[in-house]
Amino acid sequence: MAARKIIIAIDGFSSCGKSTLAKQLAAKLHYSYIDSGAMYRAITLYFLRQNISVQDTEAVQHALSDIHLSFVYNPHTHTSEIYLNDENVEHSIRDLLVADKVSEVAAIKEVRRFAVSQQQLMGKKKGIVMDGRDIGTVVFPYAELKIFMTADPAIRVKRRFEELYQKDKSINIEDVKANLEMRDYIDSNREESPLQKAKDAIVLDNSSITRDEQLSKAYRWALERIEMGVEV
Repeated sequence: MAARKIIIAIDGFSSCGKSTLAKQLAAKLHYSYIDSGAMYRAITLYFLRQNISVQDTEAVQHALSDIHLSFVYNPHTHTSEIYLNDENVEHSIRDLLVADKVSEVAAIKEVRRFAVSQQQLMGKKKGIVMDGRDIGTVVFPYAELKIFMTADPAIRVKRRFEELYQKDKSINIEDVKANLEMRDYIDSNREESPLQKAKDAIVLDNSSITRDEQLSKAYRWALERIEMGVEV
């Protein structure tokens, strides 16, 4: 008998290190990593390129029918990268212009339903780690392990600024702070799938712990869930 595979849902605010932990945990468990945030960013990138107004419901629905998202493993980076209509957009989706618009796009009911349906299909075989804002509450409410990540707002701003500054030296820390505050508000107050901690989620505050320490905690929690049952 082999150890059963589980679904691990990691939710939380922007710049809490959700993706970093999810990638590390997936690699350690030999699970697939699905970056839900990258999916919403890719959709946002498509909308920006096609000048799709978030207020135009008909245009949004038409655009979604033309979007195909997939993750392809990159052997050089040892991680999965997102493709938008067969184009690798892993780097294009990380700029501030996309970051400024992604929460607004992700708040659209049709967009969220489109993304959630694709995410649920990806999770049918289990053995996945997915991070986002509604993974444990909407996408996989029955996930065996749910983690809700948080950190001090000032630390989150510093982390995000340092990440963006490596790519654009003109980035202003006040702009980053305003962007995070705006995203937090939209994510927490949107009508469709707002950011919430699942009732059975474990809170992981990483304000004062290292990446190795948070990985150790999450890995231990995962092993505990895996060892709760076996499959033939």
